[in-house]
Amino acid sequence: MKFKDITGLEETKKHLIQTVSDNRISHAQLFLGPEGSGNLALALAYAQYINCTNKQDGDSCGTCSSCVKFEKLIHPDLHFIFPVAKTKEVKEASSRDNTFLSKWREILLEKDYHFSLNEWYKKIGIENKQGSINTQDAKSVVQTLSYKSYESEYKIMLIWMPELLHLSAAPRLLKIIEEPPEKTLFLFIANNTDKIIKTILSRTQIFKIPSYNKAEIKSYFLDKTTPEKADIAAHLSNGNIIAARKTIEVSEIDKYNFVTFRNWMRICFKADFLAIADFVNNISKHVREEQKNFLRYSLNLVRFCVVKNYSGDELVRLAGEEKKFVNDFSPFINNKNAEQIYTEINNAIYHIERNAKSEIIFTDLSIKLSRLIHMGKK
Repeated sequence: MKFKDITGLEETKKHLIQTVSDNRISHAQLFLGPEGSGNLALALAYAQYINCTNKQDGDSCGTCSSCVKFEKLIHPDLHFIFPVAKTKEVKEASSRDNTFLSKWREILLEKDYHFSLNEWYKKIGIENKQGSINTQDAKSVVQTLSYKSYESEYKIMLIWMPELLHLSAAPRLLKIIEEPPEKTLFLFIANNTDKIIKTILSRTQIFKIPSYNKAEIKSYFLDKTTPEKADIAAHLSNGNIIAARKTIEVSEIDKYNFVTFRNWMRICFKADFLAIADFVNNISKHVREEQKNFLRYSLNLVRFCVVKNYSGDELVRLAGEEKKFVNDFSPFINNKNAEQIYTEINNAIYHIERNAKSEIIFTDLSIKLSRLIHMGKK
């Protein structure tokens, strides 16, 4: 990653570049920034810049042999340590396991170097476990850095989330951090110094990374979504690019759910059983969590229809096509059927959670909703 590939943060980039120009590269640096900041991206751009063989205009060239390998995250002198736990596939929890390393490179590129700890846990299938950087990882750090560099001037050990360094692993790292081999660079990427073991923290030079500002976040998403969605995401993100991305993702999912729900209600109203069969076939192809999210979204629109009937437009916090649909559909949702519709959709969610066959659930629900919608006609 080149510095120019990171949105904004110009003063921060200048400072990092200056440390290289002045030959003031501290051997152990802590890139401290809140979740959703550019601390991981900046650390990787910094590492690439340090080992670039053709630096130009305050950035790495992106084309030399070193840069090409850094861009692909396969440079033999770039090493990673990150929190892991045992899984069904990996019985020995270690960052050096090829399965974890492969997934680490994947998520870095998929998420453009911005992702949360929970997203990482989900990627490696340990959502219900606590990951850690264990003694096995600490031993591998010492062993890896005991060798000479393969190609570049610096060997770089990037340790992500040192907050999760296990107490038993810390003693193995202290000596090598304090007295590293020549041309060895530790880059720690953290969100919270309060959770880092003090003896480790005291041996690093802390480099504070600010959150992105709204303009930087909006600029980042302009080529990924509409200007309107980029603006909303930037406004709601509080400087967190991960939160901004989730806002946009939820927006896209809600758009799909709205169109699907609107079409579903139309065919239920018409009692078009061939179209209902097609709907059931399509919705059944989705994973259960997506099916539940769709039904929860359906409940929300039904609720807005009820609110529209009894409180008017003031409390209907919708816009555009969603608001128009609620205005058109609300006459069919009232005290004659609203409670029953709620019950039937909630029952469907309950049965999905208990692994009932989705084709039967949605067929039964569609037939019931067809009857209930007509019951509500004024």
